[in-house]
Parts: sequence; C-alpha cells; structure tokens
Amino acid sequence: MNETSAKRTTDTGRPSGGIGRARGWARLALVLLAGCVAVVLSGFDSGGWLILLTGFAGLALAGAGIWWMLAHRGGARLVGASLAVAAPVAVLVLYAASGLWVVAVGALALWTAALASARSALRNLRRPRGMHTRRTPPPKRPVLLMNVRSGGGKVERFDLVKRAEALGARVIVLGPDSYPDPAQVARQAVADGADLLGVAGGDGTQALVAAVAADHGLPFLVIAAGTRNHFAMDLGLDRTDPVRSLDALTDGVELRVDLGDIDGRPFVNTVSFGAYAEIVQRPAYRDAKAATFLEHLPDLLAGEAGTALDVHTDDTRLHAPQALLVSNNPYARADPFGGGRRPRLDTGRLGVIGIRVEGPGQAAELVLLGERASGITSVTSRRVTVEAPGGHIPVAVDGEALDLPVPVVCTLRPGALRVRVPRHRPGAPYAPPAVDWRRIVALALGRTDTRTIQETHDV
Repeated sequence: MNETSAKRTTDTGRPSGGIGRARGWARLALVLLAGCVAVVLSGFDSGGWLILLTGFAGLALAGAGIWWMLAHRGGARLVGASLAVAAPVAVLVLYAASGLWVVAVGALALWTAALASARSALRNLRRPRGMHTRRTPPPKRPVLLMNVRSGGGKVERFDLVKRAEALGARVIVLGPDSYPDPAQVARQAVADGADLLGVAGGDGTQALVAAVAADHGLPFLVIAAGTRNHFAMDLGLDRTDPVRSLDALTDGVELRVDLGDIDGRPFVNTVSFGAYAEIVQRPAYRDAKAATFLEHLPDLLAGEAGTALDVHTDDTRLHAPQALLVSNNPYARADPFGGGRRPRLDTGRLGVIGIRVEGPGQAAELVLLGERASGITSVTSRRVTVEAPGGHIPVAVDGEALDLPVPVVCTLRPGALRVRVPRHRPGAPYAPPAVDWRRIVALALGRTDTRTIQETHDV
C-alpha cells in the first residue's frame, strides 16, 4: 500500500480526518452560539434581556410546579400542575405581546443548531467501539420459549411460532392459561439436548432463560416481542419487527455480553430501588399505573413512607437517595429526561444513578441542568451494596417487583452470556455524551490534546 492510498491515523488509531471533522463541527457550534448571543443582544434595546430572564424563569417555575404536583396532594398538587403548564405558556404570551417572538425564535433556532453541531463534533471525535462479533455455525436443536401474553400479543400477531418452527426450532409456548417457571422449562430443554435457548417475551423472562444459557455455555437468542425490549434495543435488534430476530437462527453472529446478578438472581437491564420499586409493589399498580404513582409518590418523596437507603459502590457512598438505578453496564447519559441507551454491554461494570430531590429549588435545577444537577449522582462500579433498616427492601428487577433481604448485593458476570444476533441488524443508535462547552471550545481552538478528549468521551 503506497503513501497516497494509505489512511492517515492519529496516535489513538482514529483517522485524522475524523478529528478534522470534529474540529469543524466544534467551530461551527461556536459560530452558531455566538450568533445566538448576538440575536439576544440585538433585542436588548427593546427588552431583549427578557428573553433570557423569562425563558429561564419559565423553565425553573415549570420544574418547581412539577415538584409540587408530584410531592403533594389536593390543592397543592393542583397549583403545581397549573404552574407547570402556565409558566411556559406565559413566557410565550409575553414574547408575542412584546414583539420579541422573532428574536426568541431566532435565538432558540441558533441554540438548537449549536447544540446539534456540538454533538456532531463528539460523534466524529470518538464513536463507540462496537462489541466484537464472531461467526459461529447455526444451531441444530434450538429451543425457543414464547410468552403469548407479552407485548400485547406480539407472538400471535407476528405468527412467530410457525415462523420459528419453519426454521427448525422447537417452540415452547408460555400462557395464556398456564405459565410455568421459564428457568425450569429452559433447564429441561437443555437436558433434552437443546444447543440454543431463546425467548420471545419481556426482559424479566429474557433474564431468567439467559442465566440458564450462560450456566450451560449455550448461545442465547433474543426475540424482540416484549413491551419495551430494552435489552433488544441495546443489542441493536429491530424492535419494530420481531420476525427479523429469527434471522439469527440461519444467518447469525455471536456477541459476548455481561449478565447482571442481584443476590443470585439474573438481570439483563436494571435493578431499581427507592420510589419506583416501592410503587410497583402496590397491588393496584398493574391496572392503574399513573393513579397509583400519583397516590403514593408524595409520601415517598417526603420520606414518610420510603425506605432510607444506604448505597456503597467501589468508590462512592450514596446516602438516602430517593431513587436508585443499577444497570447492567452504564447508560450513555444520566439525564432523567434524555432516554436511556447503553452503548456497550461488555464493559464489566455496573452503571449507578442515584437521584435525590428535596424541594422545588432542586426540581427546577434538574429541569435546567439535567444530569449535571446536584441531585443526580452517576458512577460506575463492579459491585453495589444496598443497605436499609429492617430485614427486607422492595426491589424492581427488570421491572418485576420483588422483596429481598438486606444487604442487597449487585454484581456482574463479565462476558458470561453468548448472545446470537442476526448478522444484518439495525444496530443501536449512538447517543453521544452530554455536551461540555469547555471541551468544545478547546477542540475548536486546537488547544487540547485530542487523546484526552477521546478518552473522556470513549464509550
């Protein structure tokens, strides 16, 4: 290969063109940000300073209103809900009445474009290293468990039983009249000679059968037939068409991923403690989720009914978080409003997100700052221990309500699970890290070692 055809790379192995594009996007972001500031300043003579003050005030008041709505009942809840709606509406009315709406729209458009450019800079600077795949021969005796109740009846709607059997799989149907223990069914299938185990169902059922597959060193097949399919999403499967998951039986590759463990019970996604775990224990939750949530959350936020948690990670202690999420590998962002995705499932580390909001001020800060708010703690750890007064605490494991003895210990089994996925699949969308404008400035000006930025944003 000659010099002209060779691909130039940096010390980190990333093509130098990628860093060049990242710098270009970072510079564009700064130009757009400067434009946003200029638009705001241009309206100062006619009261443009109100754009910033009223905009931030409206968001802060909306956040405080949401807090009052969630943390109180009766009249206070009604006032909070009204404030959450009225504050942003009042800001829009003020802009329109004062003639500042053109300035406001222009500033908002430039800010949105600046933020998008900054995220593009991070995408070009460092994309996540994909999980390693390897080709393996198709299974000869695959066994698939299918929950006909899961996902609103996706198994029947997509005719998954017949399609799987046509590909040579043995299908065991769970429900609707009887629902045996999926783990026991899977162990019997292994005893009968299965060389692959798979599940069409929710994440809780996926985890139980995945543990059996991991214990016997067998590949595991995920069919995205649940309600949310978080595990399938992070594996890069097509959640809109579970039939495509069956392609792995004939044309598949294998991933090695981690498997979570909470006191000997497996989980593929998350373990929740605190407010959410307390609420899902309520008998009425399954039939009336929103009403049950609003009824019991005030007592939990006020500390009158919730369990006081004491959380120990490898390097951090979290005292009395109102909500705690421990995930099988960390999420790209801890932003509670950003939507969760895990870029990798093979880092060997748990993600830990703790939330404590003690009043309307912190609620407003959460709305304004997202994951950088003081009420959010986000770390990674190989082991998480949760203690609390009393003998047991409520826990939600992959959405399933449990009651476990304290202390509760969460760990990972690194690389324990062989997951067989279709060779051709959509892939998990890349969610870049939250924008840090100091790093964007440094990248744009070329004054920071790019390796440091790359390592910071490597997922």
